[in-house]
Amino acid sequence: MAQFLVDRELTEEGPRRLDGLRPGEARGEAPRTVRVNLAESPLTWLHARGHLGDRHLAAGERLRADWERAELAPSVTMRWDPVRAAGGEPGLTPGERQLAARARFDGAIAAAGPGLSDILWRVVCAGESLPSAEKALAWPARSGKLVLELALDRVAGFYGLR
Repeated sequence: MAQFLVDRELTEEGPRRLDGLRPGEARGEAPRTVRVNLAESPLTWLHARGHLGDRHLAAGERLRADWERAELAPSVTMRWDPVRAAGGEPGLTPGERQLAARARFDGAIAAAGPGLSDILWRVVCAGESLPSAEKALAWPARSGKLVLELALDRVAGFYGLR
């Protein structure tokens, strides 16, 4: 499994200031960082441990990519920055790519069905772990993996993955 490790600042005061200094840097303090794997998601975690097949992982990653391209994540205020997701259909404007991704996402969720879309959204899009998704949905323990596999099978069929 490929890793994409980056160091992120970990400060109480927030990110780098406008003058280019990190908080506490003017006082001679070394910045605190934490190393995170940007490639890690609940799906890759399950796949790396043999709980999901390659087809399930590919379907989940396609669904998450469409969710991100459509910019469906909740936000508090209006965002004026352009869509930064790479890929999409050539010859389309950024707005048309966003609408196409939204249509694909809606189609994949509809293909999964109303009972399976909840676990898909929680694990694939929101990045929740299976135990926390099961608890939030009031499901029995260790039932989410089977339901997630069924949902990812339907999404893989929607995307035409073999």
